[in-house]
Amino acid sequence: MPSFDTVCEPNLVEVRNAVDNAAKEIGTRFDFKGTAAAIELKDKEITLTGDAEFQLAQVEDILRGKLTKRSVDVRFLDKGSVQKIGGDKVRQVITVRSGISTEDGKKIQRLLKDSKLKVQAAIQGDAVRVTGAKKDDLQAAMALIRKDMADLPLSFNNFRD
Repeated sequence: MPSFDTVCEPNLVEVRNAVDNAAKEIGTRFDFKGTAAAIELKDKEITLTGDAEFQLAQVEDILRGKLTKRSVDVRFLDKGSVQKIGGDKVRQVITVRSGISTEDGKKIQRLLKDSKLKVQAAIQGDAVRVTGAKKDDLQAAMALIRKDMADLPLSFNNFRD
């Protein structure tokens, strides 16, 4: 039976490259000289540091630009709250989203069930497997998921005939 997997996986190599390029640009920009502006990546968390919230917004803008140039969807980023650390310095942690949460998986299942397409969706860990009798139904399901779940950077892989 034909099937495909709906996943939410960023290209972590490109994310690391974008963070490294952003750190290099922050180090060389004149308006960041002598400030606490910095960016670093640990596991799937990007930490932005700066003197004020305005500076954090500038660092985040640089990061978004670098991610876009490297074809990484910025919808993978979940911004945390701005925290004050010693003195007048601030920090913000941005997590890189990976995998489909169970509630989003259930939304995709409900969407496909309500669409009256002849496909079945099953949550398998952090992916949703969609199976159907015809390839055309699966392609219609892909189009429907892309249209209605636009807030998630979903991709489709493991297409079987």
